[in-house]
Order: sequence, then C-alpha cells, then structure tokens
Amino acid sequence: MLIAAAALVAAPQAASAATVVDATGDFLPSYTAGPRLADLDVTSFSVNYDAVGKFFTLGATFAGAIDAMTGGLYVIGVNTGTGTIRPFAGIGQANVIFNQAIVLRKDGTGSVGATALDPGAISIAGNIITARVGESLLPSTGFAGADYGFNLWPRIGLGSNDQITDFSPENANLSTRGLQPAVPEPATWALMILGFGAVGAALRRRRTVAGEASNVPA
Repeated sequence: MLIAAAALVAAPQAASAATVVDATGDFLPSYTAGPRLADLDVTSFSVNYDAVGKFFTLGATFAGAIDAMTGGLYVIGVNTGTGTIRPFAGIGQANVIFNQAIVLRKDGTGSVGATALDPGAISIAGNIITARVGESLLPSTGFAGADYGFNLWPRIGLGSNDQITDFSPENANLSTRGLQPAVPEPATWALMILGFGAVGAALRRRRTVAGEASNVPA
C-alpha cells in the first residue's frame, strides 16, 4: 500500500484545470467601437489540460447567449514560454502576454494562426463556448503544457484596441496552475538588481562596523 501511494504521488498529473470568474458588465473604458453586447461580456473563463491526450479544453461563459447574427469574435492569447507580445499596456493590460493566438467565431468556426480548427472541436450552447485544441497546434517554446498562459478577450472586430470589450483574467494570464504573476520588464529587473546591490552593500557595512566594534579594547 505504501508503494502504491508513493507511486501515485510521483506520477505526473494526468489532467489539470483552472477557472477565473469575471464580473458582469465590466466593459473596458477603452471600448468605444461598438455596442455593449451581452455575448461580448465574459463572466468566466476556464482552461483544462489533458497531459495524456495532449490537448487543451478552453471554455467561457458570457452575460448573454452567443448570437451569430451580431458582430464580434473571441481571441485567446497563449504564452507557450516565450511570450513577448504585450500590445495592451495603453489600455491597462500590460501583463497580458502571448506568442500565439486562437480565434473563435460566433458561427462555431475557429483557427490557431493560419490553421483552421475542426468545427467539431468547437461547441456553442446558449451563453457557453468551448473549444478543444491539440497541443500540437500550440508547440512549447519553453513551458510545460500545464504552465501555458491563456487570456480571453472578446472584440467587436479585428482592428484597434478600442474594439476589445473585456479581458479574462484582468491584466494577467491563466494557467492550469492558476493566475500567472507578471514577468518583470528589463527596466524593472535593472532596478531590482540595483536594489539588491544596495542591500548587500548595507549589510557589508554593518558587518564591518560590528567587527571594528568587537576589536575595541574594554
């Protein structure tokens, strides 16, 4: 029994998942390009990774039923390890980082880059959309599958940032291990290094003063 328990602990996790809840009606202040459609207002976003089958299941719910007769589509940015694209700092979302993008449309079609997704892998039911995406379409550039970062942003069109209605999660990415902390920018790293140097210098001075004091005769 002990051996079996140890094997279970040591075995890689076959599937992992995480969900983030998004407030209703929180359209971006920068969204000025179209109507406030309920099916462009995210209320939850989830990521499930099957490490055995090597695929992701992405799901989202919205404030209203998805209507193929109205405008809009859904973009999911993915960071597979070398995400450097940060195009949303100007609208307060600098920590949304990606190097690949999945596009899902209200008619049940979708694509990863230039590759069309199998329509059978996309499901729309009321206010819910789900998509199954093989890991082969999102090859790793450094991350394990469970660490891929995802962010969903609906938009009224594929133009400027004022067409984006919402982000889920807000100003972050979601992996199956939870929300991912922001990666410091190069300038931030430089400030951190300078700060570490200052702390080190202060500690060295403190040790020197303490050593001199211990050598003073009583």
